[in-house]
Amino acid sequence: MDKIDELLNSLGTPAKTGSTNNKKRKWREIEQLKEKFQLERELKAYEDSLDYMLEDF
Repeated sequence: MDKIDELLNSLGTPAKTGSTNNKKRKWREIEQLKEKFQLERELKAYEDSLDYMLEDF
């Protein structure tokens, strides 16, 4: 979770109060980052299980 917090903090200053487009864009970026880290975790799990299976051969 440290990576996510770090990236969220580095996105910049908060959007102005009246600009909904910037808010939507930032939320899309945040959701993309969350998806990216979730995929990385899932791939790591598959990689670990593959390594375990290959050790048997």
